[in-house]
Amino acid sequence: MKTSLLTAIIALLAFPVLAQDYAVEQLESSPRHHEWVTIESNERTLHNFVVYPETSEPAPIVIVIHENRGLNDWARSFADQLAGKGFIAVAPDLISNTVAGIEKTGDFKNSDAARQALYDLDPDHVTTDLMNVLEYAKTIKAGNGTFAVAGFCWGGSQSFRLATNAGDAIDAAFVFYGTGPGDAEAYADIKVPVYGFYGANDERVNSTIADSEAAMKRFGKTYDYKIYEGAGHAYMRSGDDPEKPQDDPNVEARNKSWERLVSILNNFN
Repeated sequence: MKTSLLTAIIALLAFPVLAQDYAVEQLESSPRHHEWVTIESNERTLHNFVVYPETSEPAPIVIVIHENRGLNDWARSFADQLAGKGFIAVAPDLISNTVAGIEKTGDFKNSDAARQALYDLDPDHVTTDLMNVLEYAKTIKAGNGTFAVAGFCWGGSQSFRLATNAGDAIDAAFVFYGTGPGDAEAYADIKVPVYGFYGANDERVNSTIADSEAAMKRFGKTYDYKIYEGAGHAYMRSGDDPEKPQDDPNVEARNKSWERLVSILNNFN
């Protein structure tokens, strides 16, 4: 019995404890400047993870909106990777201080608890938070006056929604496998191009693309999207895992999407 128990413990220690160990390692090895910044929004303190690129020039700012389980290690790693390409990344923790006694996403007992907290949020409060984050971003002296928003899953939907509220205060919205506004009339308020990124094996989200496309076309808006064959939902996160083979469809979709995102952002620079 003791031998079996010891063997089990060794096996557990040999296996990565967290699915996002690679993201933590990437963050810890990054040479870029990371900091936590707090702002007041919706009568609470909202935490934001901010990463600066290593550059001698002012840089565009990208607001990164996390998935439906909060600002986890991968979302912070993505922000750092963006900074590695020359952009200032501001990643708000939208469930920070929304539950009594819990400061940040990492303080929840597990990701399911974080997800529940997120689903309990008032959509209008989320938009207010993001608008306040945008106001903070405008005060960053290292910025060059260009602002974009990029979101994933739930965050992708919030990115689309923010585009309907921010007017020309942002320059572009990037929607990664997120749905568009349910109210077709809301698309009339969009003043910036919206770029979509979708996995082919994600019909729940993809079934809404046609309605978004029709509404954007109706109001003369730019909606440029791509669907990546073989990729599933959340492929940007799953495809970021360095242990996966390069011919994995999620890896291929992640790499192509990354190149596309950076290319578009550079055109705004």
